[in-house]
Amino acid sequence: MQPITASEELAKACAHMAKHAFVTVDTEFLRETTYYPLLCVAQMASLDDAVVIDALAPGLDLAPFFDLMTNESVVKVFHAPRQDIEIVWNMAKKIPHPIFDTQVAAMVLGYGDSISYDQLVQRITGDTLDKSNRFTDWQRRPLTEAQLRYAVSDVTHLRDVYLKLSADLQSRGRADWVEAEMNVLTSPETYRMAPETAWERLKTRVRKPKELAVLIEVAAWREREAQTRDVPRGRVLKDDVIGDIAIQAPTSIERLGNLRSLPKGFERSRWGESIVEAVQRGLARDPKTLPRIERFKPAQNGAATVELLKVLLRMTAEKNGVAAKVIATVDDLDRIAADDDAKVPALQGWRRELFGERALALKHGKLALAVEKNRVVALDR
Repeated sequence: MQPITASEELAKACAHMAKHAFVTVDTEFLRETTYYPLLCVAQMASLDDAVVIDALAPGLDLAPFFDLMTNESVVKVFHAPRQDIEIVWNMAKKIPHPIFDTQVAAMVLGYGDSISYDQLVQRITGDTLDKSNRFTDWQRRPLTEAQLRYAVSDVTHLRDVYLKLSADLQSRGRADWVEAEMNVLTSPETYRMAPETAWERLKTRVRKPKELAVLIEVAAWREREAQTRDVPRGRVLKDDVIGDIAIQAPTSIERLGNLRSLPKGFERSRWGESIVEAVQRGLARDPKTLPRIERFKPAQNGAATVELLKVLLRMTAEKNGVAAKVIATVDDLDRIAADDDAKVPALQGWRRELFGERALALKHGKLALAVEKNRVVALDR
């Protein structure tokens, strides 16, 4: 088959896809050397057709593709779509909707935690995907026949996976569970990379207000620099270096150069002065304007409680055929052990009905765990 390279051809294909209840979608992109992912290929399939779009074709207008992504009459089916959606958001400032994530659906139906696409295809269809073209250079032209076959196979198998999972969700009354999980994936806030909030994605050991202030300013500087130069964040400054800068707060080029985590001579580059200025902005901030960092305090005897909650979680997952990870995380369990009103997904919606209420009952001695016939069971007290 030939990829779509002309705007009129793409508009015609998308108009045909729009007549169907759903389309399966996948993308091939590069981002190893860039901040923003570079879309190279997009592939789609409906019940009766499959197309490959050469997103790098000169003069190709992708507007029909983006319009289809936001067509409310057509469900867009992806597998683990965060990066695919990020691409659409970056290029068109649109969020695909409505969507269906086969990875989440598989977890809700008990296929395991974060199952990979090729594993899911194998389990549902019995087919083994040829992964040899997954990491080929999708930027090189012309696209090879093997690349085109791979791209089409991806979305045609996804079609079979979707039909199976969707039917199982309906028969087990869990379609609403998956729909609720799509809210985060379809929120623009998930994809807005605002420099002012870049610090929130960093794992650091900052504790003092002045350290937080410096962290915020330096992280924001790095984000703006990475966006402007279109390079990965780590190419500008590593995460651990930002943490060191926040704690040491070097207010001069000389002090910046004393940081062992900083590459030798970096302080004398054109970025050294910008970093020092960011540090100084941080130190000048009014502590009252700083966001509050939630300090989680583990409950007394919390470790033992969490271990019991883990057992209950595993029992619940196995009994109901749901991946434990999609019901609750270890962090959820830590917070439930410390607070009955913890703001965690495990105490909301279908998760609370399935697990949360029983977790609280176990915590307060209204539910007990015992071993009967070599099986752990829960007993009301």
